[in-house]
Amino acid sequence: MPLPFDTFAATLSFDDLPPELLWTLRRSFTDTMGTAAVASTTEMADIARRGALAVFGPGGAGTARILLHGGPVSPVGAAMAGAFTVDAVDAHDTTSPCKGHAGSAVFPALLALADALDLPVTGQEFAVWLAVAYEVSYRAGLAQHATCEDYHTSGAWTSTGVATAAARALGLSSEQIRHAAGIGEFHGPRSQMMRCIDHPTMLRDGVGWGAPSGLTAAYLAAEGFTGAPALTCEQAPEFWDDLGTAWRTVEDTSYKPYPCCRWAHPSIDAASYLMTENGLTSTDISGVEIKTFHNATRLAGHTPATLDEFSYSIAFPVACMIVRGQIGVPELQPGTLQDPEILRVSRATHLIDDDHYTKISVGKRWAEVTLRCHDGRNFTSRPRSPRGDRDMPLSDVEISDKFHSFADPVLGRARADEIENLSGRFDSLDAGEFSRLLDLCLSAP
Repeated sequence: MPLPFDTFAATLSFDDLPPELLWTLRRSFTDTMGTAAVASTTEMADIARRGALAVFGPGGAGTARILLHGGPVSPVGAAMAGAFTVDAVDAHDTTSPCKGHAGSAVFPALLALADALDLPVTGQEFAVWLAVAYEVSYRAGLAQHATCEDYHTSGAWTSTGVATAAARALGLSSEQIRHAAGIGEFHGPRSQMMRCIDHPTMLRDGVGWGAPSGLTAAYLAAEGFTGAPALTCEQAPEFWDDLGTAWRTVEDTSYKPYPCCRWAHPSIDAASYLMTENGLTSTDISGVEIKTFHNATRLAGHTPATLDEFSYSIAFPVACMIVRGQIGVPELQPGTLQDPEILRVSRATHLIDDDHYTKISVGKRWAEVTLRCHDGRNFTSRPRSPRGDRDMPLSDVEISDKFHSFADPVLGRARADEIENLSGRFDSLDAGEFSRLLDLCLSAP
């Protein structure tokens, strides 16, 4: 018999978590905190923090500190500000089958909850919460995409995962967990993803409301508020039949080498390979042709004016790679958007909506790139899917290098080293050590 999701959430123990799942959760913890560090310096994060401080004062649920800021608010307010912060730089973990992201909602919400609880939290307990949140989020996301016509943001399904995990963390019964998930699903932001891709703004991927909606749902369920059933959890059994025996979190979690939309990554990788393999410089390039799937062509973004437009573009990040050979922290600076050579190459980039790549870009994302040179030479890549997926994982060194490139300039090397060390073994931490990790993650730089 399939395990009901509420029973799974209520009864899951640390001993049930396989090594490969714990390895994935450790990676996501470190990777999320690196992204949060650089994202905490953005205007979007600053606005979200000011909003949380203005409207989410501490109350009966306790006080939580805003991620990498320390400002005291309610746990729901900390979840909102933290999720908007992580989402401000599009470099956090991702799941291609769900076409979205879980960690950017899950970590801010559960760190806020852990900070607000009166009782000490161990690393093992936090690992169980994370496992519930990721697993329910991914499965609810797959169910939602399969049963809803519109393509909703990650906030729409992470609200269900966060609600379920938070209800478990609060010690609620299986029936209360059912209601929490139903409340989180119903009140989660059914926000339109393609709207933000067509018109990029600070709305981003909806997790800024998915995280607090899920946390609010758990607190409401604890008080007796009803909301079951969560349709994505209870009326799409094909996505839940192997719950507890197979782990979508392990199979589906990917990591980004570049701080921009995952849909652009195969094109970036292809352009990088062609430039290096053929010894080219940007001055050799007269034009770029990108064949990819339909939704990726809607990223466009030849001349982004803001970091939001940069994040949801494809031509400009590819041009960054061609001109600078990297897309890292320097490329997130405002001056990059006015770089004349990057703009020249970006404007000379043509996107082709390819029916074949649209057809096969289910669960993975595909593209091929042709570089045209002033001297008449043309170089075309093989079809590419992104690095960082399970079939082409980033190495431990690459994850560490990415973390430090983002965190060191903001937090300093010593604090970044300590976060990397503790997050990389968080599930072994006792309550005192986990409290130290909370302090490192939540206090201001």
